[in-house]
Amino acid sequence: MNNRTLALLAAFGASIIYGINHTVAKDLMPVYIKPFGLILLRVLGASVLFWIIGLSGPKEKIERKDMLRFVACALFGMVINMLMFFKGLSLSTPINSSVIATLSPIIVFILSAMFINERITLIRSLGIALGFAGALTLVLYGEERQFNAPNIPLGNILFMINATSYAIYLVLVKPLTAKYHTFTLMKWLFLIGVFINLPVTLGEFLEVEWTALPFEAIWRMAFVVIGTTFMTYLLNIYALRMLKASTIGAFIYLQPLIGIIYAMLTGADKLDLLKILAGSMVFLGVYLVTKKTPESA
Repeated sequence: MNNRTLALLAAFGASIIYGINHTVAKDLMPVYIKPFGLILLRVLGASVLFWIIGLSGPKEKIERKDMLRFVACALFGMVINMLMFFKGLSLSTPINSSVIATLSPIIVFILSAMFINERITLIRSLGIALGFAGALTLVLYGEERQFNAPNIPLGNILFMINATSYAIYLVLVKPLTAKYHTFTLMKWLFLIGVFINLPVTLGEFLEVEWTALPFEAIWRMAFVVIGTTFMTYLLNIYALRMLKASTIGAFIYLQPLIGIIYAMLTGADKLDLLKILAGSMVFLGVYLVTKKTPESA
């Protein structure tokens, strides 16, 4: 098996983990752990894992001029992004979260156009309009509530904040990726994230009856920490070394597809005409924004 095939399998594996996570994490809350408590578990567990694996990486020192950017990256990537996603997931449904999460490439493009003069074409403008129209359709016309989803419109709004925060993180962290090793970035960003999250998340974390957790809850928590947070990043890094960024970007379309299929197979969510329509608008919008054209090449 050649390196390209292994890289494709790595990217596919990361997409599967991301897609399944929407349902796996949803079934944890609020029965076994509340959303903010799950955030602290996630960032704390990931921080420990990245510091351990970081022992095999280079011993780099963070320059003083970069410290504020590290804090900003942790705030948007490991705090606001995660808090909004898991709180939204506790209020809404796995299918809604998997669809709205794909807005990130559109928001990244908008930010790039604002700050680094990325060219806005007619096709990309149409893509932006379609993507946000699809997301707003879910927010404005989704069900008010269903089993284990007490406030779907509010949850969907939080998903949009999550996607925006993650997009800001991607823009902020890009200069750091060219300057510092991956392990250096991740271990410091997650450690900073632990301390920023602590005042908001510690209360719900301490409410968990850890000794009374069943195996079902334990494996789901392990999946969120080891799979969704740790393994996906390592898989994506390996894939990025072998594949073009545009090839990796195409895998974003797999995540909601896998998320929808898994949610339906497990009975965690159901697909209806509104979700199909809104999802199609979001997917088409992302495709138009990220599609390479002669004008944008």
